[in-house]
Amino acid sequence: MFTSRINFENFKLKKNKTLINKNLKILLNENNEILRSLSINYKNSYNKEILKKFKKNSNFRIFGMGGSILGTQTIYEFLKKKIKKNFTFIDNLQINENRFQNKKFTNIVVSKSGNTIETIVNSNVYIKKKDNNIFITEDKKNYLSLIAKKLKAEIIHHNNFIGGRYAVLSEVGMLPAELMGLNPKYFKQFNSLIKNKNFLNELTASVASILHFIKNKKYNSVIINYDEKSENLFKWYQQLVAESLGKEKKGILPIISNMPKDNHSVMQLYLDGFQNNFFTFFYVNEKKSQKINNKQLLKNYEFLKNKNISNVIYAQKKATENVFKKKKIPFRSFEIIKRDEKSLGELFCFFMLETILLGKCLNLNPYNQPAVELIKKETKKILI
Repeated sequence: MFTSRINFENFKLKKNKTLINKNLKILLNENNEILRSLSINYKNSYNKEILKKFKKNSNFRIFGMGGSILGTQTIYEFLKKKIKKNFTFIDNLQINENRFQNKKFTNIVVSKSGNTIETIVNSNVYIKKKDNNIFITEDKKNYLSLIAKKLKAEIIHHNNFIGGRYAVLSEVGMLPAELMGLNPKYFKQFNSLIKNKNFLNELTASVASILHFIKNKKYNSVIINYDEKSENLFKWYQQLVAESLGKEKKGILPIISNMPKDNHSVMQLYLDGFQNNFFTFFYVNEKKSQKINNKQLLKNYEFLKNKNISNVIYAQKKATENVFKKKKIPFRSFEIIKRDEKSLGELFCFFMLETILLGKCLNLNPYNQPAVELIKKETKKILI
């Protein structure tokens, strides 16, 4: 356990953490806007008066790509039971002429550069005159800021020191979270976490283990996810890791496996196939879950009597971990005790700090994504 909300079992490796501790100390003493956004000291670039105009609205759409939208999707899906508003996410180019007819929306359009072609296309196709609009983009003359002015929309300035995949606890994620009825302060766990010795020890031990796997040519980071409401969390994690570390012929490949259905497909390979993987198990404790109908159980399945779906999922998780231990397959395990903003804030902090530290230890810049720009330029050439 590294906090009261999360039970954590780390990789069973004892590795030298000297370099990692040194890099962590340097990182925590940097003037770093990303880390500041994780803390209670960060000042969002919007005020409460702006939000008052939109809080009574029920139907919202978020437009964005990658880091501009994945963090907000994570918050919405992970905490959906607490949220009474309807949020739809436009996060890809899809041809569907009948979407969103005859409804009035509050649109939140997010693009740091303001020139993301997919976001431009989607906002062009779907935004109607009757809609309310909020644009989150850098304080520069870009396409979306010009469109926002034309639409007389609210313009919120995206912090230009925070890349999209690190932006979830800045205005990019916190403005939508407030409109969902959530309290942004509860997500901001950084200040307490960096004073928590258990958290820091587990963080550096995890980084040391992953560096060991990379050195030994284990490049696949497989997420064994037992919580369907966390699928977007790991899509966010996937981008965070791939885009931050996939440089100079280095990096790790994050793969998401949704359980227990993947027990009936790729699990055979994980257990008996090539061994260049390391694993992260993830489970959220659900107190309320559908109960099994005892009356319909046959005798040879009476072991399911008085159980619910959550009990079965947890049993499958523990069984899989036991098999992994017997086969000496490396894994770590997260068990979320309580599904709330604080738990999610702790997870955001852990994965961002882990990724930045990995980048620094691999002599990579964890903040840029130079290769992605090549496709953007080539697409524009073809369309022209």
